Amino acid sequence: MLTLNVVGPPVVEDLNVLDSGNPNGPTWIDWSDPGLMLVHHLNDMTRECLASREDEVGKLKTAEEWKARQLKVRQTLDQILGPWPDRSPLNPRVTGTLQKDGYRVEKIVFESMPNFYVTGALFIPEGHKEPGPAILKVIGHSAQAFRRDLYQNVILNLVHKGFVVFAIDPLGQGERLQYFDPKTGKSTVGSATREHSHAGVQCFLTGRSIARYFIWDGIRAIDYLTTRPEVDPNRIGVTGLSGGGTQSSYIGAVDERVLAVAPTGFITSISRLLGSIGPQDAEQVFYHGPMLGIDHADLLEVRAPKPTLQVTTTRDFFSIQGARETAAEVHRAFQILGHPERFDQVEDDFGHGFTKQNNESTYEFFQTFLELPGDAEEQPHPFLTEAELTVTETGQVSTAFESENVFSINRREAKPLLERLEESRRDLDQHLPQVLSEATRLSGYRNPEAAVAPVFRGQYQREGYRVEKWGVPGEGETIIPTLVFAPDEPGTRPAIIYVHGEGKTTDAAAGGKIEELVRRGYVVAAPDLLGYGETTYKFRQGHSPVQPFFNALMSGRSVAGINAGDAVRVMNFLQNRDDVKPDQIGAIAIGDVGPALLHATAMEQQIQWLVLVDSLLDYQSIVNHELYDVNANSLVAGALTAYDLPDLLASITPRRVAVVQLRTHQQETATSNQIASSLGFVQQHAKDRLRVETEATDLLELVQWCVAP
Repeated sequence: MLTLNVVGPPVVEDLNVLDSGNPNGPTWIDWSDPGLMLVHHLNDMTRECLASREDEVGKLKTAEEWKARQLKVRQTLDQILGPWPDRSPLNPRVTGTLQKDGYRVEKIVFESMPNFYVTGALFIPEGHKEPGPAILKVIGHSAQAFRRDLYQNVILNLVHKGFVVFAIDPLGQGERLQYFDPKTGKSTVGSATREHSHAGVQCFLTGRSIARYFIWDGIRAIDYLTTRPEVDPNRIGVTGLSGGGTQSSYIGAVDERVLAVAPTGFITSISRLLGSIGPQDAEQVFYHGPMLGIDHADLLEVRAPKPTLQVTTTRDFFSIQGARETAAEVHRAFQILGHPERFDQVEDDFGHGFTKQNNESTYEFFQTFLELPGDAEEQPHPFLTEAELTVTETGQVSTAFESENVFSINRREAKPLLERLEESRRDLDQHLPQVLSEATRLSGYRNPEAAVAPVFRGQYQREGYRVEKWGVPGEGETIIPTLVFAPDEPGTRPAIIYVHGEGKTTDAAAGGKIEELVRRGYVVAAPDLLGYGETTYKFRQGHSPVQPFFNALMSGRSVAGINAGDAVRVMNFLQNRDDVKPDQIGAIAIGDVGPALLHATAMEQQIQWLVLVDSLLDYQSIVNHELYDVNANSLVAGALTAYDLPDLLASITPRRVAVVQLRTHQQETATSNQIASSLGFVQQHAKDRLRVETEATDLLELVQWCVAP
């Protein structure tokens, strides 16, 4: 390679590969908006799953074929959401009664699971004598839950039209904050959506979905309604807006006692959801749902031909195009099953929320199919105060009772998984091959396909070495922006894959850590794996930092597993260079990318050694501690059903691994005791092939230890 040293003013280096860091600088059109590259790739994989589903549904022509599909969907939903808890005693109690004009309110608390308390209010029309229809009102993402005026408006109109209405607090809202801090009177993790996703990540690590808790609360609320003398158990409906639309869709799909359901402002299609706002909080994400052939339409089709009303608005952030496409498919199912009149989609010109027109359509729907005829016109009614509708003495179940929460239940359910894992580790000869097999499956790691030629983007000359800019083809249509630091002196050298969670440029400056390695005779490749550096997902307003993690698990993949495959691609790229010794390539991972490189090294024997700095100690600590602070891109949904990060460490032996300042679930430096508890079996197995440092250690010295004979 010819290098020209031109005397002139100092060069300002732009080490971005996909897009110029200078807004006035050059941009490659093909690689524009690199922050969305990961999201587009995840969307493509999920849509591949959905395409298989669409092909299957498109071939259904007869009622018998649709009934077979319904059975399959019910079994799949049980697989995704289960195992369902036992029907333990509800232990309902009335904590107060309000007498209002035309109705009364009983403030109710019951246990959907032992010591897992659900708060709600039962609205009963005045003069109600014979058993009549009842509606379970589930609530969207509001801190006040059913006490908020827009929800009260629907509740009060329904009760004044003669319906018994049971409104309950969802998890993380109203009086059911899951991470309540009595000192501040607020959630320690934030809004309802953050509460849902914080607990949801903990559930996903154990291979389960937090949606199960929302659905089970609804099922047990219906159990309670059937005990009331005012309620006809054969005339029960469910409705809700937004997150309540989610819950009503789920409950209507799973509980066959629901005669009529009217989800509002949720139903669209997963493909349109991905192409617009992306996956929402955790209960709206089914674990492996699209991979197993589940879309929004299935939640309605599985009910056919029971009465179902899809309530939508044209400017909702839940795509109206997806809603219309779903409605067309669902209508076909109802038509083939003989009752097209029992399904309808209504829409109004509005954003995300209730409208008078849609509400009146909902009232009329329930009046028709729950057999309570009357006037469907919406009327104003005086709202109750939040204080009037407070159910518990303290305003929170966590302080009013010795209440379980999702975290405590999930931790208990994770215990046998962790015990089984510990037992399996007693025979590492049998355990470790199983770990690699299961880690491959659960992480969605795929061996890189045949290498595609990389794209050279130019270089900068420094004293004694050059910094090359490469676009290395990644999985699918993605590009891995990579810097290669190569000594000028001819010859072949060992190489290092150097990945930093803060991006490839973090240690790339002249005089930095990478330069030190180059001057010691290494070729260093510093890539930005998807989701990091140049390819960091730019969180738009309303988007959550856990969205890529949620998006990946829908198709049975993980960002960590994809990153692991891309790290191997970078290794292959190095092996094809004429200045690299292909059998002498190691890896350094710093920060959040550590688990990805750990997966890569475990899967790929040609990575000769590994140094992990500031990497996550294990996954189980996230499940075992109520509060955590981790980058969800480093996690693998379902991992704890078969392995944890220490198991991957053990599988790398006899290759050498050095770990430095491992991080806990709270991003704190792990203590010697914490390390011994988590890595004790690894240390015993690896012996002198594993080096553990609890304090900062010179990186070059660690590399020299790794490559020593």
